[in-house]
Amino acid sequence: MSTAIVRSPSDDRDLDIVPETGCLSIIVLGASGDLAKKKTFPALYHLFKQGFLQSHEVHIFGYARTKLSDEGLRDRIRGWESEDLVNFLHLIKYVSGSYDQEEGFVLLDKEISRHESLRNIQVGTSRRLFYLALPPSVYPSVCKMIRSYCMNQSDLGGWTRIVVEKPFGKDLSSAEELSSHLGELFTESQLYRIDHYLGKELVQNLLVLRFANRLFMPLWNRDNIANIQIVFREDFGTEGRGGYFDQYGIIRDIIQNHLLQVFCLVAMEKPVSLKPEYIRDEKVKVLQSVLPIAPEDVVLGQYDGYKDDPTVSQDSNTPTLQVSSCGFITKDGKVKDWLLFYFLLALTKVPFSTGVPFILKAGKALNSRKAEIRVQFKDVPGDILSQSQGRNEFVIRLQPSEAMYMKLTVKKPGLEMSTIQSELDLSYGQRYQGVQIPEAYERLILDTIRGDQQHFVRRDELKAAWEIFTPLLHKIDGGEMKSLPYKPGSRGPAEADELLAKAGYVQTHGYIWIPPTL
Repeated sequence: MSTAIVRSPSDDRDLDIVPETGCLSIIVLGASGDLAKKKTFPALYHLFKQGFLQSHEVHIFGYARTKLSDEGLRDRIRGWESEDLVNFLHLIKYVSGSYDQEEGFVLLDKEISRHESLRNIQVGTSRRLFYLALPPSVYPSVCKMIRSYCMNQSDLGGWTRIVVEKPFGKDLSSAEELSSHLGELFTESQLYRIDHYLGKELVQNLLVLRFANRLFMPLWNRDNIANIQIVFREDFGTEGRGGYFDQYGIIRDIIQNHLLQVFCLVAMEKPVSLKPEYIRDEKVKVLQSVLPIAPEDVVLGQYDGYKDDPTVSQDSNTPTLQVSSCGFITKDGKVKDWLLFYFLLALTKVPFSTGVPFILKAGKALNSRKAEIRVQFKDVPGDILSQSQGRNEFVIRLQPSEAMYMKLTVKKPGLEMSTIQSELDLSYGQRYQGVQIPEAYERLILDTIRGDQQHFVRRDELKAAWEIFTPLLHKIDGGEMKSLPYKPGSRGPAEADELLAKAGYVQTHGYIWIPPTL
């Protein structure tokens, strides 16, 4: 049975778990597509397998334009899972229809209502979750159809919730247009803008790490931190997604959403409690303090061979790599010691050296695959050993091989007083043996069912994020900024490392973190 969390008005901790009434219908729109097959249905299956979705109360509907039978959709789903899916597949019903015509949605509502009536529930107590595994271009028509023909009567405790996938627009104006359209149809509490990075285990750990450990509180400031990198690297190219990727580029695909969400959790102030709106308020404050990215603080790259993809234009300037350093101002233009992100440019009249630069780096066809947060601390003042092996760094490895480790200088074993760089390491695969780390989509779908919007993007947060990148994106789209070529399998163009050095990052040579083995 699904659960609802009961909270005391004076205490934000979970006090009790009680059953939530009403049957649950999960409708996957775009059910025949790649996203639904690879992410949405596997996440639903794993929630079912773990008991979070119960067969006596939940039913799953697939909806798409493709002509399929119930069994045809089930055959598609069987392809990604070797385990016994029989009980899960019995929950799935398929409805075929257009995304902009009422007939299909009237039929969909009829099937949902039939399922609800079989549960003998009171009208208005059922729950309907619509997951839009669709391109954003059809969001307006689909949401209009849902609003007109498929809404649950929510006056008796039931609800209708809409999950929308990124990209949320291509720039500020298109994002605002989409937000306005959705806002006319649904309340903000009904909308769940999903960014799967917010469901990753190590991203979820950031609040606990920062605000539950005394160790970090006196260190997390500009007096101790030299710079912070948030990095996303892939060792492969577009691989069949060239046509899609060329419309968006690395900034829209990765940086403006995934990395910026991580950035907010690293830079935000401590919220007054763990209530979702307090956390989202602090994230918005961070974004509203960020200056638009200046061209001189950006390096763009495009790997050799990118345009060999026949779906990519031969004159494409779409970047497959971006490195940028972020600048910040406070509301009153003053530096406050309890904030991490004071910058740096002419608006504040503060020298570059007094701030903490944030470096956002994302790229394809590079020399490694990883996503991580790298906090580099300043040099030790008055180093009496004079044998520094490199700066201390605190690294949070988001994927793959989830881990947190601190790079330290220690004495090298032996009779000589010589030093070496090593690490204090918390590798999840070794420390939490036998613990299954949930996929991000599992966590976020469960949060949607529970009505917890903490890990979803609010409208004002989305607007503030686009305000940062839109001027830069328009310059790129207009050909004012060019992408530099780089070789696949490299670190990217040399100018990227030069920008890192300008922002104060000191690379450690001769040290490689190796995930421990069991």
